[in-house]
Amino acid sequence: MSRAYYRPIVQCDVARPRQAITLAQGWGWFTHVEVLHRGAPPKIAEIDQIPPEALPPLRGRPAQFGERPHIMGILNATPDSFSDGGLHAAAQDAVSAGLAMAAAGADILDVGGESTRPGAETVAIDTEIRRIVPVVSGLRARGYDGVISLDTRKAEVARAGIAAGADLINDVSGFTYDPALAGVAAQAALPVCVMHGPLDPAIMQNDPRYDDVILDVYDFLEDRIAALEAQGIAREKIIADPGIGFGKTQEHNLQLLARLSLFHSLGVPILLGASRKRFIGTIGGAEGAADRAPGSIAVGLAGLAQGVQILRVHDVAETAQAIALWRACVAQ
Repeated sequence: MSRAYYRPIVQCDVARPRQAITLAQGWGWFTHVEVLHRGAPPKIAEIDQIPPEALPPLRGRPAQFGERPHIMGILNATPDSFSDGGLHAAAQDAVSAGLAMAAAGADILDVGGESTRPGAETVAIDTEIRRIVPVVSGLRARGYDGVISLDTRKAEVARAGIAAGADLINDVSGFTYDPALAGVAAQAALPVCVMHGPLDPAIMQNDPRYDDVILDVYDFLEDRIAALEAQGIAREKIIADPGIGFGKTQEHNLQLLARLSLFHSLGVPILLGASRKRFIGTIGGAEGAADRAPGSIAVGLAGLAQGVQILRVHDVAETAQAIALWRACVAQ
């Protein structure tokens, strides 16, 4: 029999059995798991039927992001991002937008200077630095003391951003594009987000294929987490992102969303970045990316129901309101 993977079947109901286990010390709990194998149908098992070593990653408190849902606001200082390209290309506009996001409920501001939309070309290091450094330093100069994330694949960009005041590295390539980037994060003792994504966004949607998208993505993230630990980044400083929309078809995205809770077995917080993605427009009938807030929020709440700790979003105020009501009604 191939390796077994254990996905907690998460519930948030107020009526909770005594034997239930709290998922990652958060708002969800579970009494059963779905057992997944490659090439075999899934099975349902009670928690006392699975190996004891499978439970600690599911019980543990995932660093600073586990006690409640967190919002990461998307702050693209680019002219060509798929949804908001050009809106914040001027540093002062990006700083004002970031402060507004923080006031609306964003816990993290994710500053990016390189578009990773499908078909996007790689941006030169000096260009990316010129885009992000004034935004990061501007936010700090205006008194923002929350978490600033750098959405970058490049070590030199990370060094410049850290010097300007950034304190988290979010790499869409899973720290595979630039071998030096993990060392920069380790030296600065910063938390990181490792995403399942391709090296080249320009071709990532050219017929992506997987043997088993859920388990392939899980194995990639598991391997990358081990590699980051080997380079000096403590597991409690690592966040994992399954990379919705990056090198994946609509069916791949939906399969991952249906079983997101599997990734809690990695023992780290999970970030979901589905905001305004194309599949939301396709299913929801919203051609324009800016019209996809309702669908994005629906996907985000579905993620919270599976215990996802961080939502990366464009529509911060709307998402914050939805989370507040969701928590009041469901996750008491």
